[in-house]
Amino acid sequence: MAFLADALSRVKPSATIAVSQKARELKAKGRDVIGLGAGEPDFDTPDNIKQAAIEAINRGETKYTPISGIPELREAIVRKFKRENNLDYTAAQTIVGTGGKQILFNAFMATLNPGDEVVIPTPYWVSYPEMVALCGGTPVFVATTQENKFKLTPADLDRAITPKTKWFMFNSPSNPSGAAYSHDELKALTDVLVKHPHVWILTDDMYEHLTYGDFKFATPVEVEPTLYDRTLTMNGVSKAYAMTGWRIGYAAGPLNLIKAMDMIQGQQTSGACSIAQWAAVEALNGTQAFIPENKKIFEGRRDLVVSMLNQAKGIECPSPEGAFYVYPSCKGLIGKTAPSGKVIETDEDFVSELLESEGVAVVHGSAFGLGPNFRISYATSEAQLEEACKRIQRFCAACK
Repeated sequence: MAFLADALSRVKPSATIAVSQKARELKAKGRDVIGLGAGEPDFDTPDNIKQAAIEAINRGETKYTPISGIPELREAIVRKFKRENNLDYTAAQTIVGTGGKQILFNAFMATLNPGDEVVIPTPYWVSYPEMVALCGGTPVFVATTQENKFKLTPADLDRAITPKTKWFMFNSPSNPSGAAYSHDELKALTDVLVKHPHVWILTDDMYEHLTYGDFKFATPVEVEPTLYDRTLTMNGVSKAYAMTGWRIGYAAGPLNLIKAMDMIQGQQTSGACSIAQWAAVEALNGTQAFIPENKKIFEGRRDLVVSMLNQAKGIECPSPEGAFYVYPSCKGLIGKTAPSGKVIETDEDFVSELLESEGVAVVHGSAFGLGPNFRISYATSEAQLEEACKRIQRFCAACK
C-alpha cells in the first residue's frame, strides 16, 4: 500500500512559486538576479488599512471568527458588489476565505465528482487545473491565440461544453496574459452559457481594479443577470490593495453553494485570520483614492516593458488591457543557440537560459498551458524593469 495519496500524481508544483524560489536561491549565492516571476504588487499596504489592523489588535479582535467571515466584512462585501458591480447579494450569500485560492478550492471540492469537467481557457493561472484535479474533476483546456489577444471565442467555448461540463472557469483581467474582456465580448460568451443551463460559472475577478486606458471592467453575471443562480463571483484584497500576505479572498453566489463551501471550510481551516479580516473591512469601506494612483504607475510600467521587449530580437509582446503581466512570445528564439551553447527548443529552455545567462527570472508559458511564451510580472520598479529588459535584449541578441 502506497503511503501518499494517488491524487498527488495528478498535480504539479506551482511553476510561479518555483521560479521565485530559484531566484531567491541564486540571490542567496550572491548572483545579481532580477525576479519578475511573482504576482505581487511592490506597493506597501495603505496606512489606513494597516491602522485598522492595529486597532483591531488593540480591541482584542484576536479570537476565532465565524467560518464564513465576520459580519462586518460580509456586509462590506455586499456593499462592494452593489457599488462596483451592480450585483445584489445578502451577507448570507457571501463567504470569506484565506485568500482567493481557498475560495476556488472549496467551490470545486463542494461540487466536483469524478468525471465532471471544468472548461479552462489557456493560458490559465497555474493553480486552476491542479485544483480541479485534486478535487476529482477533469480540466478541459480551450486554447486562445495571440492574434485574438488571448481571448476565448464564443464558438470555441460552445464546442468545449459537453453534458459532463460542471463549471466554466473565467478570469478577466487574466493571469498570465493580462487580457481583459469588454462588455460586448462578455455578452457573446454569456449568450453561449445561457444555452447550457447545466454549466456553472466561476469567475475570478482578482484583477478587477487593474485595467488601463479607457477599458471598463465588467463581470459575467453583471452582463447577463439570468446567470445569477449559477455563478460564483470571486475577488479579494490581494492585488488592488497590496495585501497579498494578509490572505483574504471572498466570493458571493447562490446560498446553497455558499453553505456547502462553509461546511468544507469548517472542517478545513475555519475562519480566516481575524485581524486580516478587520483590515479587509477598511480596505473595502475606506478610501479608494490610491487605486487610480497605483493604476497609473502600473500602466507606465506596462508601456515601458512592452516597448522594450518588442525591441528584443525574436520577441513579440502584445500590450494587455489589465493585471500587471505581459505574455510575450519567444517563438523567434526557438531553434537558436543560447550563449551557453544550448539549443533553445522550448519556452522552458528560453527562461532557464535567460536566468543562467543574465539573471532575469521569468515564468515559461507552457506552465500556463500555452507557449512558446513567457510571463513577466511588471509589479516592480521602473529601474528594475528597464534593467531586466536590457538584459533580455542582450540575451536575445546573443542567441545565434
